[in-house]
Amino acid sequence: MNWHEYLACFFAGAFLANAVPHFVHGISGNRFPTPFAKPPGKGLSSPLVNTAWALLNLVIGAILFHAGKVATGGLAALIVFFAGIVALSLPSSVSFASKHKE
Repeated sequence: MNWHEYLACFFAGAFLANAVPHFVHGISGNRFPTPFAKPPGKGLSSPLVNTAWALLNLVIGAILFHAGKVATGGLAALIVFFAGIVALSLPSSVSFASKHKE
């Protein structure tokens, strides 16, 4: 695999991980931070905005998943994909832990 395919694997993991909380909050009718809130990433966006943001992340993640050949690229591709998930998930869990305290 080429370096750019590994990059696609990493960002596929990040985009797909980012889709999960936005989709769950959006379809549950809950407000959740998005880049479109005021202030960005801190304020709460509507369920509709969260669902739309999740769907965009799913589309981008799926395109990158395919471009990165995650399913056929072997163990290294899966490790890089998982690293993208971890790189977004852990900092997000710390950042969003205080979203309701403000």
